[in-house]
Amino acid sequence: MEFRHLGSSGLQISEITYGNWLTHGSQVENDVATACVHRALDLGITTFDTADVYANGKAEEVLGAALKGQRRESLEIFTKVYWPVGPDPKGKNDTGLSRKHVREGIDGSLRRLGTDYVDLYQAHRYDAFTPLEETMSAFADVVHSGKAHYIGVSEWTAEQIRAAHELATELRIPLVSSQPQYSMLWRIIEGEVVPTSAELGIGQIVWSPMAQGVLSGKYVPGQPLPEGSRATDQAGGATMIQRFMADDTLSAVQDLKPIAEDLGLSMPALAIAWVLQNDNVSSAIVGASRPDQLDDSVKAAGVRLPEDALARVDAALEGVVTSDPALVAESTPKQRVV
Repeated sequence: MEFRHLGSSGLQISEITYGNWLTHGSQVENDVATACVHRALDLGITTFDTADVYANGKAEEVLGAALKGQRRESLEIFTKVYWPVGPDPKGKNDTGLSRKHVREGIDGSLRRLGTDYVDLYQAHRYDAFTPLEETMSAFADVVHSGKAHYIGVSEWTAEQIRAAHELATELRIPLVSSQPQYSMLWRIIEGEVVPTSAELGIGQIVWSPMAQGVLSGKYVPGQPLPEGSRATDQAGGATMIQRFMADDTLSAVQDLKPIAEDLGLSMPALAIAWVLQNDNVSSAIVGASRPDQLDDSVKAAGVRLPEDALARVDAALEGVVTSDPALVAESTPKQRVV
């Protein structure tokens, strides 16, 4: 495993982060989830990312239980706040980034994770209905009370990041990270988010580097969907992957196979190594429904792809890459969830 600084901070994190979205507490049994976490540790992964909303809090509970007994100082545990969590019906203040929800959110996350603090506390989305000053003040309270060391954001536009960074500087709290979707097929952060973040000392912790599994090459145009794959998961996975399932995209992905073979990499390792070539990327988040899946993912750590390989990737995917920076703004909710 290789390690990188998170943005310009002093915090070092593993190049591969283990994330448990869509798995822990929902898709896989707890004993399998625990085995995945332990395999991640065995492979040198020290950084773990979750969110309060994943499986309505169960993902945090499973991760906390799986990490119990590990030396806390040797781990970097990240979580997020924004979406509603808890029993139904949800209350009117159970969503967003108000002072009330942020303060209650961190306490709930710490309880479920079984820890006194998280290393990184992230705004899961931008809240257009709460003054940014209120949100950043609440995050300052979290940091100053010792419940989080650093703060970050997820799926914020460059303009939103810049405004938050200005307030964070005034409040003397470390805004060090951005967590966007990023892959060979989804490059929308490259135009504005990455340059702004690099200027401000903010690092990317990217999710879905394998484009929901499409970049593994297992989805072949005209062939039945692999049994048990995300594209067959009607609980939510099939919806998330749909944007990448057009035949022209799947055909282009098949053209990546000889590139991976020439480099001695699997398709998943090539996809993860590709996002790690971006100097502003601090870590790539990977998940697993089986422990052995992580063995392949970690092979991307420390890999430097030659320029000719990067050019071959661009040529293979020409015409199927999404790169419009305006699409980042679509992640900001247009109305209250509750």
